[in-house]
Amino acid sequence: MRAFTVPAPDTDPAMTELEVPRPGPGEILVRNACCGLNFADLLMMRGKYQEMPEHPFVLGMEIAGTVEALGPGTEGPPPGSRVALFGGRGGLADYGLFPADRAVVLPDQIDFATAAALPVAYGTSHVALDHKARLRRGETLVVLGAAGGVGLTAVELGHLMGARVVAIARGEAKLEIARQAGADHLIDARSSDIRDQIKALGGADVVYDAVGGDLFRAAFRAMKPEGRILVIGHASGDVPQIPANHLLVKNVDVLGFYWGGYLRFRPEVITDSLATLFDWAAQGRIRPHISHTLPLERAAEGLELLRSRASTGKVVITMPPAP
Repeated sequence: MRAFTVPAPDTDPAMTELEVPRPGPGEILVRNACCGLNFADLLMMRGKYQEMPEHPFVLGMEIAGTVEALGPGTEGPPPGSRVALFGGRGGLADYGLFPADRAVVLPDQIDFATAAALPVAYGTSHVALDHKARLRRGETLVVLGAAGGVGLTAVELGHLMGARVVAIARGEAKLEIARQAGADHLIDARSSDIRDQIKALGGADVVYDAVGGDLFRAAFRAMKPEGRILVIGHASGDVPQIPANHLLVKNVDVLGFYWGGYLRFRPEVITDSLATLFDWAAQGRIRPHISHTLPLERAAEGLELLRSRASTGKVVITMPPAP
C-alpha cells in the first residue's frame, strides 16, 4: 500500500510502499477513503506536536473509510461498514490500523469527504461547548477569533444550540463570514472598547477563546457572575495569566480544554459527540466547508496549502476506492 510517511526526525515526509497491516486485539483495519489535514500535521512532521509517535509514522489524523477487518476478539463495526474516526495518525495511506472504539458508523447521507472534514474542528467546539461549558439555550456566547477554523464552528454550533452568539473577528470580511454562520452580534477585534461592547450586550455567560492575549483579557472582564471561559488555544502567541483573586471576586470558571486528551481517559465523550455531529450533518444542520480536495500523491501540496494559509476551508486528501 501507499503511505505518506515521516521516516525520521527532521526529515520531510515522503510516499513509501508498505505492507498492508493486520489488526491486533482492540484494533480495526480501515480502507481509507479520505483524510482531513490539520495544522497539527505540520507540527507533528517537524517534531513539535505535544503527542509525538515513534518514527517512522504515517501522517493523517482525521479518517473516513470502510472497515476491512477487526482484530481477534475485537468488538466494533463489521467489515463493510462506512466509518469515520480520529486516529491521530495513519490516515494518509491506503489502509490504516486504528483503535476500534474510536470508530463511528456514518449515516448513509454523509460522504467520506464530509466525514473526514468534520471531527477535529467541529468536535473541538461541540465537546467544549456542550460537555465542558454546558452551554444552555438563551445564554450569551462570545467567540474570539470567530472566523478561524475552530472559531467559526463554535459560532455555528452555538447558534444551533440556541445561544445568542457574539462574534469577535478582525475586519468586515471576517465578521460577515461569522454572521453567515449564525452570529447575532459582531465586534471588530481591532476595537479599543471590546469589554464595553460585550457588557453593553449584557455580558458573557460563556467565552470561547482560541486566541488569548488582549482579547482574552477584555472578554474575561466582561463576564457575568458564574460565567465560564473556555481556554482552547492562544493563536496570538500571548498566553494570558489569570489572577486567582479575580476568579474569586467574579465567581467565574476558567476551563482548560484539549479535545484530543479525552481519547486517553474518556474516549466515549469523543465518539458520542461525533455521532451527534454526523447526525446533524446528515440532517443538513451543519455543513463543513472543504476548500481543496487532492489525491494522495499530492498530499505534500495539501500540507503546503495549510502552511501558507492559502486554503479557506478544510483540505481533504482522497484515496481511490478498493479494487
